[in-house]
Amino acid sequence: MSPLLERKRISRNTTLPRFCGAFYMWYNSESHMADRRCSRVPNHISKNRSISHDAPVFFFKTVAILPKICYNKEKPPERGKTVKLLLNALIKFTVGLLFVGVLLFLPAGSFSYMNAWLFIGLLFVPMLILGAILLFKAPHLLEKRLNAKETENTQKGVVAVSACLFLGGFIVAGLDFRFGWSHIPLWGVVIASVVLLVSYALYAEVMRENAYLSRTVEVQESQTVVDTGLYGIVRHPMYAATVWLFLSIPVVLGSLWSLLCFAPYVAVIVVRIRNEEKVLTEGLAGYEEYKKRVRYRLIPWIW
Repeated sequence: MSPLLERKRISRNTTLPRFCGAFYMWYNSESHMADRRCSRVPNHISKNRSISHDAPVFFFKTVAILPKICYNKEKPPERGKTVKLLLNALIKFTVGLLFVGVLLFLPAGSFSYMNAWLFIGLLFVPMLILGAILLFKAPHLLEKRLNAKETENTQKGVVAVSACLFLGGFIVAGLDFRFGWSHIPLWGVVIASVVLLVSYALYAEVMRENAYLSRTVEVQESQTVVDTGLYGIVRHPMYAATVWLFLSIPVVLGSLWSLLCFAPYVAVIVVRIRNEEKVLTEGLAGYEEYKKRVRYRLIPWIW
């Protein structure tokens, strides 16, 4: 059978059950039954006729609803919103992947920078998996992670400094590979790769535990304090995970000089946490008591 005939056969097989089901529901509805009762002629008259008044009503109503049943291609609002969110996520994922690739391979002057390929795989494959899970399980959280922008001046400065550190760290790592400034043994790269994956898993667990998690420092409507799981150990488990994640990146890339570029990220996170706790203490009910129950902000028994 040709593909054209096959498509027609499939279309016919899927359209007919839809029409029959919808017509059955309409034909047995209360409104239609009332129309039938009102339009029915007396028995002594109908016996002398070859067709009753129901036939024209049946014919014209069937013709009227047939196009609506068979050719209704409107998309539900939820589906359209999901498709839009998916496209937004894929575009930003692709742009981020290309941007990191340019920052690493252009200074390196070669695509044979194997540590860079290792890092891209360790970072973007889990990112793709996590994004797919959020798309189906918590699309509102994915949307917040993609579209949020800082409004606090302090946090805007933190984001700007962090961006400069990452740009410098990636560029220096590529130059380090190109000119051979430093060397990290294979076992060090393997340990750093494990730390990166574990940190990413902790980051995903934080997102599962806290439905109010956002890229921006804010108090959301009807937000409550989360004090279970990782939040029962430190008050900012997401930042704790990102510190270990970002400090492992230059080691995975095989560059000690790049590690010097990433190291100030710890100080940047400290500034962000202090500002965030001020906002949460003033705007989130119960956060002051939470600070007394969980003493440590970032690292247990240290700070």
